[in-house]
Amino acid sequence: MPILSRRHLLARSALLLAATSSSGLAVAGPPAAADSAEPQRGGTLVVMTAVQPPQLVPFSPDGSRSIGPKIIEGLLRYDFDLTPKPALATEWTVAPDGLTYTFKLRKGVKWHDGQPFTAADAAFSIGLLKQIHTRGRATFANVEKLETPDEHTLVLRLSKPAPYLLNALVASESPIVAKHIYEGKDAAANGANNRPIGTGPFRFVELVHSSHLVLERNPDYWDAGKPYLDSLIIRFISDAGARAIAIETKEVDIAGGTLIPLSEVERIKALPHIVIDDRGSVFDSGVKRIEFNLDNPYFKDLRVRRAIAHALDKTVIRNVIWYGFGQIVAGPISPDLAPFRTEGLPTYPFDLKAAEGLLDEAGFPRKTGGIRFSVIHDYRPSTEGDKRTAEYVKQALAKIGIDVTVRSQDFASYVKRVYTDRDFAFTTNSMTNTFDPTVGVQRLYWSNNFKPGVPFSNGAHYVNREVDALLESAAIEIDAGRRKKLWDEIQTKVVTDLPDINLLSDFDFTYLNRRVVNAITDASGISGDFATTWVKQ
Repeated sequence: MPILSRRHLLARSALLLAATSSSGLAVAGPPAAADSAEPQRGGTLVVMTAVQPPQLVPFSPDGSRSIGPKIIEGLLRYDFDLTPKPALATEWTVAPDGLTYTFKLRKGVKWHDGQPFTAADAAFSIGLLKQIHTRGRATFANVEKLETPDEHTLVLRLSKPAPYLLNALVASESPIVAKHIYEGKDAAANGANNRPIGTGPFRFVELVHSSHLVLERNPDYWDAGKPYLDSLIIRFISDAGARAIAIETKEVDIAGGTLIPLSEVERIKALPHIVIDDRGSVFDSGVKRIEFNLDNPYFKDLRVRRAIAHALDKTVIRNVIWYGFGQIVAGPISPDLAPFRTEGLPTYPFDLKAAEGLLDEAGFPRKTGGIRFSVIHDYRPSTEGDKRTAEYVKQALAKIGIDVTVRSQDFASYVKRVYTDRDFAFTTNSMTNTFDPTVGVQRLYWSNNFKPGVPFSNGAHYVNREVDALLESAAIEIDAGRRKKLWDEIQTKVVTDLPDINLLSDFDFTYLNRRVVNAITDASGISGDFATTWVKQ
């Protein structure tokens, strides 16, 4: 079942509610030469990111996901609708019972150190991802045996079906690494994580801490004649203002849209050398949300959670806090995962009178000064929008007698507070759906995934045994229609129980210098390999 690409992402910034419009901000799309002109060889492409990731091999869902695939490849690529395409695997079959996956691997591929790529590398990598990858532990949990009947055939034997597995084999999610580099060593501490040896179109040259990464063209790349570029430079620029200047002054050619303050989008978009492309973000689709700690004495009461839902105006959050970006959602699944979305979910329209009544009913009347109770709100310190959302929550809940203190902290402290210490009442964050809700959404609502110390899991401590059973059934259901119905039930029950309030779909787009051609060619977006990317000289 295809997953639709993101459409009508960029909406007109609207700081004044009266000026709110649902019309989209014009997206210029890819340069016109992308599909027609003859690629030009040579040149250097400069890509910007905010921070240097802890490692360059994407063993976890961090910044390395946009860098690693230039060096390290996966078994498959995916078209914009997530249709699988060949990469290190050229053919694949899935048994009717969903328990056997067979991959024919590409011949004549070499690692950057000259060693041949074989099925042993692929089998070793899947086994390693099952052990150490944040999501790979779940993605490959049902893989009980890895077989290599010859040097170019890989067979996965599963204990139970995993209908999401075939969409998980992109380089940014499931990197294939060299067995001879990693076998017998601590993968997390392996020096190759920051001096990668891959099979991809670019080879590692230099990493200067907190400054830049240099990659060069792989002359032995299996796809003859590619890549077209001579080199890639990845610049790490931590200051948001400096990032905007780098785009304006043509110091960098490519940057993710969220790296620049949203208040700057209209101005940057108007620059004559800039084009905006909103394709290739399916793997990062998700939702912005407010998550409750259901062990909190106030928020364990459903009436209090419903009161808060009625007190928040999602239209204001979208148009004022997030400058008109994203789409208002009722449930946990992004519009990007259209085949799994459910229409007609319960909603909690903005209604302060209903909110007040629910709080009275719950036994929290207004006291001296009109305050019912006081709580602390923590926000994920990732973007200015997270902070602005938290400040809006404070203002909105003051109107119904809830006194909110907004607490800020660095990212590591936030993760520890919410997922290890559980020292929080409620929080603003966002969660990625990934390529399939069993991988990206189940973790948030499955009671077995309440694991203090494990980040980005069931932080609410939500427990509903009916939902557990539905999630477990959906995880192994190979019939697309039946699986959709299971996810309909899951979403309805979750939105009724309100362990969280889903606000908006996450969004992403890319700033491109007009000299760049074919930067975004599939569902990976700028996390792709840039093998077919070129620059107009």
